[in-house]
Amino acid sequence: MSGATPARRAFTSTLNRDTDRAAVDSIMERARVGEWATRLASRDTTLWSDEPAVQAKIADRLGWIDAPNRFTEQIPALEAFGEKIRAAGFTTAIVAGMGGSSLAPEVLATAFADLDGWLKVRVCDSTDPAAVNAALHGIDPLRTLFIAASKSGTTTETLSFAAHARGIVTAALAAAGRSGESPDDYFAAISDPSPSIDGIPHAEAMRDVFLNPADIGGRYSALSYVGLVPASLLGIDLDPLLAAASAAIATARDPEPTTSPALALGCIMAALAREGRDKLTLVVDAPIHGLGAWVEQLVAESTGKHGVGVVPVDGEPLGSVDTYGNDRLFVRIRLSGGTPPKCADGSDVDARLRALAAAGHPLLEWQLDDAIDLGAEFVRWEFATAIAGMAMQINPFDEPNVTESKQNTAAVLSERAASGRAPQLSPKAEIDHLKIWVDDALPAAFADDAMKLIAGQLQRLAPNGYIGIQAYLAATPQRSAALTELRTMLRDETKRATTVGYGPRFLHSTGQLHKGGAPIGWFLQIVADRAPDLAIPGAAYTFGDLIDAQALGDARSLVAHGLPVLRVDLGADPDAGLTHLTAVLRRALAGGSASA
Repeated sequence: MSGATPARRAFTSTLNRDTDRAAVDSIMERARVGEWATRLASRDTTLWSDEPAVQAKIADRLGWIDAPNRFTEQIPALEAFGEKIRAAGFTTAIVAGMGGSSLAPEVLATAFADLDGWLKVRVCDSTDPAAVNAALHGIDPLRTLFIAASKSGTTTETLSFAAHARGIVTAALAAAGRSGESPDDYFAAISDPSPSIDGIPHAEAMRDVFLNPADIGGRYSALSYVGLVPASLLGIDLDPLLAAASAAIATARDPEPTTSPALALGCIMAALAREGRDKLTLVVDAPIHGLGAWVEQLVAESTGKHGVGVVPVDGEPLGSVDTYGNDRLFVRIRLSGGTPPKCADGSDVDARLRALAAAGHPLLEWQLDDAIDLGAEFVRWEFATAIAGMAMQINPFDEPNVTESKQNTAAVLSERAASGRAPQLSPKAEIDHLKIWVDDALPAAFADDAMKLIAGQLQRLAPNGYIGIQAYLAATPQRSAALTELRTMLRDETKRATTVGYGPRFLHSTGQLHKGGAPIGWFLQIVADRAPDLAIPGAAYTFGDLIDAQALGDARSLVAHGLPVLRVDLGADPDAGLTHLTAVLRRALAGGSASA
């Protein structure tokens, strides 16, 4: 096991421009004199606000600071739970959750996927009917533990999947001649105490219920029951995981940035974001590469508000040096014995990062000795993000814009219920079997053909902006590869950072940043047909209806914020549609025409 000392020793930074160094030095000096780290570790809410009401809300979100120590006391019970579930014959666990309730389990399930004799853990954080089916594919329902994870107890996606899974288990029991058994024996729940837990149907009868401390926010919950219950099922040794986290907390509270990696990271993120280097570009080894999506949610939802924010860029293959502007901060996280990602052209990623650093781009890098050091890594980023929020003068513990899309989704579903049919955005053009819609901010002069429409929308890219690709599709390896090809082409042609998120998953991650952060995003919303669809037991709408309402609701929200949206309906064949879309956008960027 490695602890805080190796993490401290491995942290190196390359800040090349005088402006970068001056900005970082200034914030680090403020942090040292103001004892930011010590005050954060002591839960001093005045770091973020002078208003008593805001301070009270923040105080109710700082439980993550002592979570490693608090949950160390729960290790025997968690280990007993894991052994009990394994002994009962369960071979698979499916975590249904969104945002913070799904991303930490996903990191751990990917990093520790090969521990013999333990459960395989899957995550379902989609409402696409094909994604729901994929999560259930190949399982034995009577050897699967379904875990409903929701801090509020009201997360629509989580409750919808749990209701569907309950029907699957009930049918499997009947088919096995065991109708007298309760399906609740195949379920567990993770939530906050009442009234939150009361929102999860049948929770009182489930096999196990884990009540998280209410003062731990969702995206800061990796080292609570949210992450540790799945960890116990994976067979992860919880003692060194939490010991590494506790050691990281002890190191992080050091008031001197030069000896506190977490404090230094937070200061650097904030300082460079204020200088325009607000695209935090993550390069992470496998099998801990899921950490990038977890960091993405933590940083985006914590900093993206009130017109500012750090834009995390996860999974974007590195390009040539000349594809980047002066808006990047590169972070390289290695794992001893891990597998580095490849550059877009297949070349060595570390050689490319050295070239980028030599060209003047700031680079931070460190190494984990073992995947068990993820405990410390979770702490590093939580602490750094809280510090960055303070330096950026925002509250990193709220999410004021997240409810917008939820409300718009509910409005779309209400419109559907009232009219008997789903609201639609009527396509404004069609090309290569793709149906195109853009917001009304585009001048009418662009609307006489599809290519002009797309090219005109591309002209609205902000000079220092980013492209947010929002794919309301079921994730598959083929589609992820196609989206990577699409984003790489867009990055190379426009010299803009790109993000990719599957919907509705990203709504609980980067969605806050999209609407609340700096208004520099340009959004490509991708939808497709939902056949075959799936019913949601007890609901007046299907999974397909729900994800379509979520897409339409978020499009409305983005447009209400004055942000450019290009919406593309791929039709019945999403994979072919993605290929067509990449080609069409390439032609549009090259100044081509619809007949090209």
